[in-house]
Amino acid sequence: MAKSLKDQYRSYIWFIIAFNSVFLYTVAQADAIELAGLRAIFSDIGNLVPVGIAVVIATVLNGVLSPTAKARLVFLRWRDALPGYRAFSHYGQSDPRIDPAKLRAAIGQDFPTIGVDQNRMWYRLYRTVESESRIVTLHRDFLLTRDYASLSILFLVFYGSASLYAIPFSRVAITYICGLVLQYVLTRQAAVHYGVRLVTTVLAIKGG
Repeated sequence: MAKSLKDQYRSYIWFIIAFNSVFLYTVAQADAIELAGLRAIFSDIGNLVPVGIAVVIATVLNGVLSPTAKARLVFLRWRDALPGYRAFSHYGQSDPRIDPAKLRAAIGQDFPTIGVDQNRMWYRLYRTVESESRIVTLHRDFLLTRDYASLSILFLVFYGSASLYAIPFSRVAITYICGLVLQYVLTRQAAVHYGVRLVTTVLAIKGG
């Protein structure tokens, strides 16, 4: 299931990398474009070097980052980053779709309180409903936005550095870097939303 979900959004990831790479190169050529027009975009092949290096590094590191590392970048927690670790103590308590009595009956015991036990119990419930269409959609959207948010951090570090190299410290480079920060903030928030929604929807199906 995890592999098939990744296959569904793999093309989106490549598009994200390509779009950010093209945009970085355009920013790197901003001064030349202003002076010489759109033909200047391809006039200085030297500016492709930092862009190409940044693309390779970002692509490789996105594959190297583990799911745990990506979860930490999204949920900003070093330990027990995934929302499943707070499924019953926090998220399950705040979702009006979930009937605590029905959910308790579904798991056949009191709600676990330790993070690792909560995640294990939630995952056990998830396995029973993982093929339902709304769960598949939420899981796919979470994985996509999680990977996008992780890439956004890499873009900020490597593409931001490349822009400062290609463009001497200037308003254009700073504006571009601020845009990269905004991209991370928005994609991270989307990933958090889909991750929490995945957790609570599983609980709602089992205890709704």
